Amino acid sequence: MKDKLTYCILLICFCIAVYACKHKPSQALAVGSYGNFPAEVGKIIVDKCATAGCHNATSYMNSGGLLLDSWDHLFNGGNSGAVVVPYSIDYSSLLYFICPDSGIGTTAEPRMPLNATPLTKEEYITIRDWIASGAPDNNGNIPFAEKADTRQKIYAIHQGCDEVGVIDVERSVVMRYIQIGIKPYPESATHIRIDKEGRYAYISMWYDQRIYKIDTHTDKVAGVIEMGDSFWNVLHLSNDGQKIVVTNGDNFDLMQINTATSQTQKLTNNDFVNPHGVASNASFDTFYVSSMFGNTLYKFAPGFNKKISIDKLPLTTISGATPDPYDVVMAPDYSKYFLSCAKSNEIRVFDVKTDSIKKIISVGAVPQAMALSESQPYLFVACMEDNTVGTGFRGSVYVINYNTLEVVKKIQGKFFQPHSITIDEKNNTFYVFSRNQNFDGPAPHHQGPCSGRNGFYSIYYLNTLEPVNNKRYEVLVDPYICDTRFK
Repeated sequence: MKDKLTYCILLICFCIAVYACKHKPSQALAVGSYGNFPAEVGKIIVDKCATAGCHNATSYMNSGGLLLDSWDHLFNGGNSGAVVVPYSIDYSSLLYFICPDSGIGTTAEPRMPLNATPLTKEEYITIRDWIASGAPDNNGNIPFAEKADTRQKIYAIHQGCDEVGVIDVERSVVMRYIQIGIKPYPESATHIRIDKEGRYAYISMWYDQRIYKIDTHTDKVAGVIEMGDSFWNVLHLSNDGQKIVVTNGDNFDLMQINTATSQTQKLTNNDFVNPHGVASNASFDTFYVSSMFGNTLYKFAPGFNKKISIDKLPLTTISGATPDPYDVVMAPDYSKYFLSCAKSNEIRVFDVKTDSIKKIISVGAVPQAMALSESQPYLFVACMEDNTVGTGFRGSVYVINYNTLEVVKKIQGKFFQPHSITIDEKNNTFYVFSRNQNFDGPAPHHQGPCSGRNGFYSIYYLNTLEPVNNKRYEVLVDPYICDTRFK
């Protein structure tokens, strides 16, 4: 009896030991072998997606360039950019391809895992809820949340979605989307500018009566500035960031905003027709406002309003055989200013002292927004409809030396209707955003809930004017204007 009891005790101890040995590796696997994903998420992504022939280290380059074997690698994105945007389940394209049922989310083809059993509804919801909570790693760290005070970022507004895209420069991918607007339809954000300290971004809206203020540390709406009217156009900030002027397309006015108090001051009284672009002198007391149609530029100061014919013909604010000035930019030394003329396909350069034409520079079709570099003497011009026959793309970027006023280069990249450019002097690059409005442009890799097809951005080196890579990073519908956090 004693021997039997001893035998039973030994058998129980052996079973406990075997059970413990079998489960210790499993626990280690849950923590260490799922690439720092939370265990319940890693079991799905690593075991079902980062597999041979798909998104593992051996084969991911043939699977859209998307490596899914670790939490860190996921946020490098793929050939089309980010696939998971923390907190944004509507705009995280990974969810489209793994969704097993259109009744619970947006779906896209090909369904993933490819040629394998689809995820269950419960598995999909696990991934969806994880992204909604910020897509943290196994230790609770949120992607891109560290270095909030110093992280270099690019911000882009979209006219097809009331969302602001935030791009992490280090990885080149979208790291956040910030919702703006209050109406159930797109309110058409028209312009964005970030103060030189990189503290706040300001956004104007066409169908809204407010200017949005974005905190660039948290990437959340910090407040709104009530404007009264709608149809707000181009924003221009003073060098010290204390004032903004913005053109109004409804009452044809120029409004000034105190950024500290959010108080507004109407500078004009219906003095402009179709005002659009705006620039200023260094002291921020004289403003240059383009009339979007015709040949008229307004030079305005309190008590002074001069109308300048930019083609020396009788003044008109009606489009016809006219230059149609779109954007206006002041040179870094404030000695001259540049006008992009959308109808005549020109950059017209004016002397500040005399307001006379210094030079007319021919560029590509429909020049739109411009951007100035300070580390290189370059003016960049997005020519939205420039013909690039036989390439499958449309549009170009002209680079002009703003000292010599000569064209340095015409860049014909993988653009489609490039509209806006922003420069990152810190990292020696510039970003070109393509609207991709027409359905004869590049088909997007995926499509989310916004109506229309996704736009994209391309990245170039500032010193060589050559592409950083061959990628077209997708964003939401109709990326319109962009800006860089730290200039």
